[in-house]
Amino acid sequence: MNSTVDEISVEYEESGQILVKEVDKVILSKGLWATILFRYQELMPETGEYGPDKYTIRRYQKVGGEYRQKSKFNISSAEQARKIVDALSSWIDAC
Repeated sequence: MNSTVDEISVEYEESGQILVKEVDKVILSKGLWATILFRYQELMPETGEYGPDKYTIRRYQKVGGEYRQKSKFNISSAEQARKIVDALSSWIDAC
């Protein structure tokens, strides 16, 4: 488990092989609840190469000194990510 927000990762390894590679992360909030935006790639077994970038937003709660994932939202494509950015930008610009 992770005792600090900086230790949290989506990278996943099995039998010495990284199946989910974390490319980048942005910590959106810290505290008893943490929100992190991750950029990652999944290993494609048929080619042995990593696929296109994917994105996920995850929420963690600190319980007993350790962060535990409580929810997640996977952004399914770069197109969906652009739509989210565009919508947020227009809302913020309207304020």
